[in-house]
Amino acid sequence: MSRAEAVSRTPRPLWSLGLLRSEITMTFRRWRTLALLAVLAGIPVLVGIAVRIETGGGGPGGGGGGEGGPAFLSQVTHNGLFLVFASLAVTLPFFLPMSVGVIAGDSLAGEAHGGTLRYLLVAPAGRTRLLLVKYATTLTFCLVSTLIVALSALATGALLFPLGEVTLLSGTSVSFGEGLLRALAIAVAVAVSLTGVAAIGLFVSTLTTSGIAAMATTVGLLITVQILDALPQLHALRPYLFPHYWLSFADLLRDPVYWDQLAKNLGLQALYAVVFGSAAWARFTTRDITA
Repeated sequence: MSRAEAVSRTPRPLWSLGLLRSEITMTFRRWRTLALLAVLAGIPVLVGIAVRIETGGGGPGGGGGGEGGPAFLSQVTHNGLFLVFASLAVTLPFFLPMSVGVIAGDSLAGEAHGGTLRYLLVAPAGRTRLLLVKYATTLTFCLVSTLIVALSALATGALLFPLGEVTLLSGTSVSFGEGLLRALAIAVAVAVSLTGVAAIGLFVSTLTTSGIAAMATTVGLLITVQILDALPQLHALRPYLFPHYWLSFADLLRDPVYWDQLAKNLGLQALYAVVFGSAAWARFTTRDITA
């Protein structure tokens, strides 16, 4: 029985849940998805090995302060938990959003290219619910991919470096247990940072029937916006670009936590999700589905 047949035979009250479960299962069974997750899981291993070789496992330390990846890397040799923060800082600018762009860009365009999109719409739930399920599946990938990076980094850090109390960026020391909770909070914050990219990719996916074109366009937009965000001449525009506050997750490693940049990032991602999600809905609900 095909996926669309299984969905169409599900009782109407549970149809959206059945489709969501089916979409998530299908997405995470694809070799492309597994390959993306494998690459993301391998990045913390490479970072950890590089730091271990560079410092011999206990090189000069980096005293605790600063922001972003370099400060985290300087702490890894003293506490393997910092490899989680360093790996998220390394993967967030490109690897994580690129992976999300691939999944989001292919979500509808891939179905159209494969000739299954029209068949899925035979089910009585309609286009809006299908669009929401596609977006929810992409958001699930955002969370899963981020957690995989964090778990791989935690395992690598535990194998290569000592674990113990965590010295925050503000200089305060907290227990290892609280450090783990902050690491989980940071992983969630990073996943939330990807919701804007997911919405953009979903919108692009409604514009074409070629999955490859949708994926390439989404990744191309990501690279372009990253370049624009790095130009100081565009300082007035930069706060409105979706990657601008991505590294604000570092503020969760302060005592007290600085919520200002985190709140701005959350609001900005919500804005992109609403704008591009609405654009995707407007396009998809009026589009002539021929495949």
